[in-house]
Amino acid sequence: MTLAIERTGADAVAKPVAAQAVRRKRKNERPTWEEPPTVVGQAAKGITLSGVLLVMLVPLWIIVVTSLSTQAAVNRAGGLVIWPTDITFESYRVMLTDSTVRTALLVSLGITAVGTVVSMAVSVMCAYGLSRSRSLGHRFILMLLIITMFVNGGLIPTFLVVTGLGGYDQWWALILPSAVSVFNILILRAFYSSTSLDLIEAARIDGAGDWRILWSIVLPTSRAVTAVMALFYGVGYWNSFFNVMLYMPTDSEKWPLQYVLLTYVNRGNGMPGSVNNGFGDQFSQTAPLALQMAVVVLTLVPLLLVYPFVQKHFRTGVLTGAIKG
Repeated sequence: MTLAIERTGADAVAKPVAAQAVRRKRKNERPTWEEPPTVVGQAAKGITLSGVLLVMLVPLWIIVVTSLSTQAAVNRAGGLVIWPTDITFESYRVMLTDSTVRTALLVSLGITAVGTVVSMAVSVMCAYGLSRSRSLGHRFILMLLIITMFVNGGLIPTFLVVTGLGGYDQWWALILPSAVSVFNILILRAFYSSTSLDLIEAARIDGAGDWRILWSIVLPTSRAVTAVMALFYGVGYWNSFFNVMLYMPTDSEKWPLQYVLLTYVNRGNGMPGSVNNGFGDQFSQTAPLALQMAVVVLTLVPLLLVYPFVQKHFRTGVLTGAIKG
C-alpha cells in the first residue's frame, strides 16, 4: 500500500516534468526546410536591425532635443542639436499659447476623425458588395475600380470638379476627394471573400439580411484588417496638406496642423495668422528652429499615442494577409 502511494506520487511529479520537456522540445524544433541559424547569420541580423533602429530613432532624438534647446544651444550646434545642453520648454509654451496652432490642432483632429469614419464606411460597404459573388454587376464595378488605380483625370480636372460643386473653401473638400482608396478596398474585399460561407448561409437561414451579416459576422471576423485600414486612412488624413493648398489657401483658420507647419517652415519667421506674423517678444527669445521642431513633435504625438493600441491588429492583419496571399 505504501509502495503504491509512493509510486503514484512519483508519477504525479514526473508527468509535469515530462510535459515541460516535451513543450521545450517542441518550442525549439525547427521546420525541416529551415536551416539552423549560424553565428554569422545571427550577427548580420542583429547588425541590420540595430542599423534600422538607429535610422528611425536618431532623427526623432534630434528633433526632440532641438525643440528643447535655447537659441544659444542652436547657435553653438550650427543648426540641429544632437546632444542637449540648455534644456527649456519655452518653445512648447510659446507654440501652445498661439491661437493658430491650437486651432490647427483641432482642425486636424476633426478632419482625421470624420474622414476616417467616412472612408471606412464607404470602403467597407463597397468591399463587402464586391466580395459577394451574387451582387449585381460586381465584376464590372470591380474592373472600373481597378482601372482608376492606373488611369485618372489628373489634378486640373479634379480641381475643376470640386470647385464646380462648390467645394472651394469648404471643409468637405479636404475629405471627399480623397475619401476612397481602391487599394484598401481590394484588401478588404480579399478578406471578406474568405469569410466562412457556412456562417453566412446559417445566418441567412435564420433570416439575417446583408446588413446584419456584415455587422454581426463579417466585421467581427475581420477586426485585424479593419483596424489596419482605419490606421492607414487616419494617418493619411492626419498628414494631408495638399488639398488645403488647392481648396482653401487663404483662410488660415481652416488650416490643419500639417499645413501650418509647412507654411511656417517656408516663411521661417512666424506662424501664419498669428499677431504680427510671429510671436512678438516671446518669439524673439525662442529659437525659430526649436519652435519648428516643437511643431513637428506636436504632429507626431497623436500617431504615437494611437499606434500602440492598433499595433496588435496591425501585426495580425499583415500576417494574415501574407498567409492568404
